[in-house]
Amino acid sequence: MLRFLQKLYDLCGMIAGGLILCICVLISAQICLNAFGRIAPGVLPSTIPSYADFSGFMLAGATFLSLAHTLRAGGHIRVNLVVSRLPQHMQFYAEVFVLLIATGLIGYATYFMGDLVRESVHYGDVSNGIIPVPLWVPQSVATFGIGLLLVSVVHTLVELLMARAPILSSPGEV
Repeated sequence: MLRFLQKLYDLCGMIAGGLILCICVLISAQICLNAFGRIAPGVLPSTIPSYADFSGFMLAGATFLSLAHTLRAGGHIRVNLVVSRLPQHMQFYAEVFVLLIATGLIGYATYFMGDLVRESVHYGDVSNGIIPVPLWVPQSVATFGIGLLLVSVVHTLVELLMARAPILSSPGEV
């Protein structure tokens, strides 16, 4: 199960990287269309419909899908200055405390993101752009990403409790 979760975190990290690449391609295509439209007006359309909306949706997806992968890879910014100065058994308790607080806060956010998706489906919310996109689609990706972050925090908490020693702080990060 733990190997499956790690592969899921990594897969979501790769999808997030792919979404960033798609944003680069979409914005570059829009810039090229603008430039070509000034050189040869009327030959090609001067804009990609709703490109700003789509790039925003992809950015939100990339952000939320990368959270769990980044946590498990140790990429989130952590302030270890105080914790690293504590005795090892106190570091353990500090990490348990922080992960429990994080579980509560992320669980709260996940619940309300899910509720936002439910409301968007219920009311049929769509984006304002030229191409109306049902908002539950990008919201579902964000909800999945933050839900996966919740799973990864609980996963980290379980590993911490099984190790009975600090696993988040390392002296090399101070």
